[in-house]
Amino acid sequence: MASNLKKIFLSASIPLAGRDPKYFDTADNTAIRDAVIALARIVLPKAELVWGGHPSITPLIKLVLEKQHLKIEDHVTLYQSNFFAKFFPPENEYMEKIIRTDALEDRTSSLKLMRQKMIIENDFCAAIFIGGMEGVEDEYMLFKEAHPDEPVFPIASTGAASRILYFKDNFTNERLLTDFCYLPLFDELFEGILDGK
Repeated sequence: MASNLKKIFLSASIPLAGRDPKYFDTADNTAIRDAVIALARIVLPKAELVWGGHPSITPLIKLVLEKQHLKIEDHVTLYQSNFFAKFFPPENEYMEKIIRTDALEDRTSSLKLMRQKMIIENDFCAAIFIGGMEGVEDEYMLFKEAHPDEPVFPIASTGAASRILYFKDNFTNERLLTDFCYLPLFDELFEGILDGK
């Protein structure tokens, strides 16, 4: 049976040293982990969290789920491309609702298919972007195109792609840039969204 909960889209990852230094050099890995955990603690009891399963993010969400007495299939949906099947973290098995998209001829087209299905084929009430690399930037652009009326929150304090997006789109909420107390920040950001607009 489909969940009637509102859906929040999460795009997040911890930048890798071997990739573009514009992401790695500004990334705050502790802040990224803290932000993902805080987001899950705020959102999961009231909504459904949807994300593409990055191996650095799914284990953090599993940690929060284990401490909350929730029906897992109603509160999380994990998207994965079969192109990366051999790299799936063991925590994936904990998630009851996993949507696996087809592996196409290469990494780029496989990711594009997964992102289109994940972002375009769901009704979201907001999106949040934490840390990340070019994939977070791609998902941000696709989300804004598919859901132009829904709020987006790049958490610039976590650095990397989220910081780039904050300045690129001229966000004015300085707390997204300077506030590392993520529980009260997310509580405030999502208060009206999760409790009814």
